[in-house]
Amino acid sequence: MKITILGGAGLIGAGIARDLVSSHTICPLDTIYICDVSEEKAQALAAELDDPRLRAAKIDVSHGQSALAAIAGADLCINAVPTLAGFQMAIFAAALEARVPYMDLGGLGTFTVAQKAWHDQFRTAGVTAVIGTGADPGMSNVLCRVVADRLDTIERINLYWAAELLGAESPVLVPTYNVATLLAEYAQPSTQFLDGRHVEVPAMSGTETIDLPPPWGATRFMYSPHSEPLTVPLAEGISNKGIREFTWKLHLPERTHEAWVGLVKAGFGRSDEPVIVRGMPVNPVEVLQAVIDRNIAAHRNTIPAQESHEIHFAIGTGTRDGSTRRVRCDVIVRPDPAYAPYADAATSMNASIAAQLILCAPPRPGVWAPEEFFAVEPYLAELRKRRFQVSITEETF
Repeated sequence: MKITILGGAGLIGAGIARDLVSSHTICPLDTIYICDVSEEKAQALAAELDDPRLRAAKIDVSHGQSALAAIAGADLCINAVPTLAGFQMAIFAAALEARVPYMDLGGLGTFTVAQKAWHDQFRTAGVTAVIGTGADPGMSNVLCRVVADRLDTIERINLYWAAELLGAESPVLVPTYNVATLLAEYAQPSTQFLDGRHVEVPAMSGTETIDLPPPWGATRFMYSPHSEPLTVPLAEGISNKGIREFTWKLHLPERTHEAWVGLVKAGFGRSDEPVIVRGMPVNPVEVLQAVIDRNIAAHRNTIPAQESHEIHFAIGTGTRDGSTRRVRCDVIVRPDPAYAPYADAATSMNASIAAQLILCAPPRPGVWAPEEFFAVEPYLAELRKRRFQVSITEETF
């Protein structure tokens, strides 16, 4: 089988390639193309991973036919190009034209509704597409399916993600993930599913404190833009169980949170509006990214070692066998030497899991969200292989 990874030498794309050639391989893979605008980075990654199945290629997806040429003949196109780079729909359309199965990492729900609207076109063409297949979205959608399948009726499902860093405080701001994505999560209103309908809520609203195990403790969450509320409450086996509420909330480490709040207050949240500097239009987020990158490079030796802890969990409330029941599914990702080479092990590993499960499954033409496509038990088994701590608890009232 042949896989093409667009954006394959980026932070997440590189991690996907790393997991695909690891000992966790689910299905046989013959060739994996690492396609990136930086041929140097693609070649360096292939050399580092030192697997004969890897091929490096220079592909600039901003040039119309490049993506189409890169994915032609592949058994799967993995779109790991950052969503906010603006090429997601073009790559999505190229996969349909080439009749190549497709998956992406989603991203804030920016294109989710538009992509779902292509379901009939993909189905007619016999092409499978699964959108939003990282950790959040992706794994998070599967957690929602876990709790939904354990309820006869559903009142609400509430989905959360929290990160925490242990160790000395860093004098340098090191973004948890893509700067444009982080700013959007803090600056943009989000769509949540409340009282049986989708509604827009203000940025950083819906604050809620939940007691979590160490190292989190009392953890404050807030609404932020994400794709899960756009698909999960509409999915078969969930929408028909009477769901009235679905929300997604975020928590970042306190000092990091304060930094992004400050940057939004300073105006960096308006990423699509250039400012004029010395008579020239400048994208403020691109400038910010460049300054952050320069600062990290200049002060790399001062950045202390920190342990990253993540918790992803869904809580579903409804009924089972006539009694009120609450079901919770948690995935905890604690520090592990196996994660050290990854910029974001959870996102990259989940995307690799998704890719391989898509390849192993019979063709299912259409455009699907993860909660619609993946079987729960094989997915959870792959998480456990990668040392993610999975737990499911149920309470009856």
